[in-house]
Amino acid sequence: MNKKLVAVAIAGLLAAPLAQAQTANVTLYGRVNLDVEFVNGKQANGSNPNVYRLGTNSSRIGIRGSEALGGGLTAVFQVESSINPAQSGGTLAGRESFIGLQGSWGTVKMGRFLSPYDDIHPIFGNVPTLTTSILSTAALWAQGYIGQPTAGGFDDRIQNSVRYDSPVMSGFNLEAQYGGYAPTPGASAHAGVWSLGGFYNNGPIQAGIAYEGHVSTRFASRTDTGLSVSGGYDFGPVRVGAVYERLKYEQQVGDIKRDFWGVSATVPAGPGQFYAFYGKANDGKGSAPDGSRVAGLAKGADTGSQQYEVSYTYPLSKRTLTYAGFVKIRNDANASYTFNINPYTTAVGGKPGGLVLGAVHFF
Repeated sequence: MNKKLVAVAIAGLLAAPLAQAQTANVTLYGRVNLDVEFVNGKQANGSNPNVYRLGTNSSRIGIRGSEALGGGLTAVFQVESSINPAQSGGTLAGRESFIGLQGSWGTVKMGRFLSPYDDIHPIFGNVPTLTTSILSTAALWAQGYIGQPTAGGFDDRIQNSVRYDSPVMSGFNLEAQYGGYAPTPGASAHAGVWSLGGFYNNGPIQAGIAYEGHVSTRFASRTDTGLSVSGGYDFGPVRVGAVYERLKYEQQVGDIKRDFWGVSATVPAGPGQFYAFYGKANDGKGSAPDGSRVAGLAKGADTGSQQYEVSYTYPLSKRTLTYAGFVKIRNDANASYTFNINPYTTAVGGKPGGLVLGAVHFF
């Protein structure tokens, strides 16, 4: 009899968490986004080969869910991993991964995820090609291809982060995030990244401003900062967007400052859409010695760059689309910018460009 009572008790304990899990809303999602790229650009040895390659373009798989806790409070979570269907492999929880709470007061979450600074990007890069191939508009903006604050990049998922997003009120919302970051050798043991943003999205108008600081991530007691302002307006047949950015890198000696601006247009054409983008990074200025460099950005004359891009997206269904596009980065003699996604190393002053043919399926 006692054995039966123990068995019933154990079964009850095991069933309780199962019942709770069944009340949660859990979704498996992802995308497979592959393209064929034909790229070239002057190499250090003076050659300019035509290179064929396959890009995985932020292909991903993830699990997200929520659970109503009562009193208007909801628990949320997400674990998102990168996948590489072209060569196999991926990174577990290497993308947006977090746990948090939502309420009428907004959302708080902690984990590793993109910062408010990145939320500027879709305002001027609002294009159905997803801007996740070499067509990404962030090749010059934010020096996004660097991918980590310890190397000077501003378009990154910040680890060890806590973030707050306010509720949307009359189209406005605010975002704030702080994350600890492993410093490079010689930088402070207390390196950190903070990011603030304010956004408006109502009717045909989108606008945003974001400011981000990287404290002691590259050098101790030095702070790198980025300011981005962007806006977009949908006229109906045509949507236009624009962006301005100011970057400042504090070096061990002096600083480097750089301005960037860009414009874009999205035009429906049949069942698909044309997209065009132009961006210009000015010469690096500031008090650092000429020739000082942070990735593609450098201080001095002839350190600017331009990016041209055009693409067309054709939907095959609600979940599958194809796209084609061309992109060109024209570095001045002393600049070395490259693609944001799928970087292609060229010589200083090189002009990488590429043709893209791709397809993506969402699930």
